[in-house]
Amino acid sequence: MHAFLVSLGIVFLAEIGDKTQILSLALASRYRQPIPITLGVFSATLISHALAGGIGRILSHVLNPSWLNWAIVASFILMGVWMLVPDSPESDETAEEPKRWGIFNTTLILFLVAEMGDRTQIATLALAARYHDFFEVVAGATLGMMLANVPVIYLGRRFSGQLPEKTIRILTALIFVTMGAMALHHALTQQNSLP
Repeated sequence: MHAFLVSLGIVFLAEIGDKTQILSLALASRYRQPIPITLGVFSATLISHALAGGIGRILSHVLNPSWLNWAIVASFILMGVWMLVPDSPESDETAEEPKRWGIFNTTLILFLVAEMGDRTQIATLALAARYHDFFEVVAGATLGMMLANVPVIYLGRRFSGQLPEKTIRILTALIFVTMGAMALHHALTQQNSLP
């Protein structure tokens, strides 16, 4: 349950002001059909975070535990620094007419492409490697993404200006750096316990 709650909280905060949240806003403003957009975001998020969680689990089994500990330390600290850099909206071509693809498929494809290598996907990978619990991490990360995106989808432009984006970015950066410090303590403890 701990991995689920940590993943939910971190991914929720990391998603605030992220390019995929901006994409949700653009799609909601353009098409004004929240159900297919929400389903597309959910499907893309589940695919993206399952992929990241799977890679994280594989890395936790393949890498030497000492190397993995240091990789986790570095990833959390780098994520903390990266959180301080605001995302800029993508060009308006993301809001093209869905034409023959439909709103669900357009949302799914755009969200999958936008999420590849995104902060939230990398955070999910690091969390899965850290906690060794694929299902809890992926479920928490997916729920965190949905909690951050569904209000944007349903409330559209009116909601976007209400978020204290800079404060949330700083808070999230502090959480990542704190987790990096905890992972550093764990790495040093394990290194000192080796003969």
